Amino acid sequence: MCLAVPGRILSLTGDDPLTRLGRVDFGGIVKEINLAFAPQARVGDHVLAHVGFAIAVIDETEATRVFDYLRDAGDSVSEERDRP
Repeated sequence: MCLAVPGRILSLTGDDPLTRLGRVDFGGIVKEINLAFAPQARVGDHVLAHVGFAIAVIDETEATRVFDYLRDAGDSVSEERDRP
């Protein structure tokens, strides 16, 4: 199974569509990712990222929904570990 994580673009560097990079905030963790597969992405947009590449631009509602789901999944794992 593959997992793509949503993030918000903070800044862009480069003009070449194949090497353009974005600094992306993934819920407090900031990473630089390649935007070749999402050439329409702009500062402030939310993207889905997988293995260092933005694979799609998504709206803020969808990004929030995915973050909520990931948080809830993490809470469930923590609760499971805490059971005797």
